[in-house]
Amino acid sequence: MKILIIEDEKVLADSLKLMLASKGFEADAVYDGESGEQYAMLNIYDLIILDIMLPKQNGYKVAKDIREKRNSTPILMLTAKSDIEDKVQGLNSGADYYLTKPFDARELLACVNALLRRQGSQVNELVFGNTRLDMESASLVCDENSVRLSAREYEVMRILMASGTNHVSKETLLTKVWGFDSNAVENHVEVYVGFLRKKLVSIGSDVRIEAVRRLGYHLECE
Repeated sequence: MKILIIEDEKVLADSLKLMLASKGFEADAVYDGESGEQYAMLNIYDLIILDIMLPKQNGYKVAKDIREKRNSTPILMLTAKSDIEDKVQGLNSGADYYLTKPFDARELLACVNALLRRQGSQVNELVFGNTRLDMESASLVCDENSVRLSAREYEVMRILMASGTNHVSKETLLTKVWGFDSNAVENHVEVYVGFLRKKLVSIGSDVRIEAVRRLGYHLECE
């Protein structure tokens, strides 16, 4: 799961990243509302942790703009503003939960997990055609046949199966799987798609990974 932290206190943002990483999450941090909204609209995050008092654009405006653009990513507002009026405004702006500073790390993690469960992020498998992706074992399964995937193969396949027949661009795969700060290039995506195609054939899957120029990849069934 990938989490976006929009928080202008860099020490706090970095602490949140470390805490989330220790629980198995990936996290990116940005430090102003304008950049935060741009990152959020990449649609690569499973959850957004959002401060209110931000440079350039406050958290209320960020949440409102995200929702107006039909982005349904869960938003956890994390802020020092504790008045009931602030909470009401935050929730009415589009936040799913409102947590005030100072906060207990256990409560924050409980909120994160609750919001992810609400989004269906805790499903155990994805299915397309005659093939399923077992998310606990990171395996592709077809009838009695199965094959384990590497960490990056799993992430690429998870995104493709979640998207189904909808196109996923190479840029999206690079950002979601390799991260913003990676030196990976589009050829890396092509190599891993090649690995996955071979593994699908090896288990007798009827699923094909199709490439469309300038649009990216999507799944089809034979």
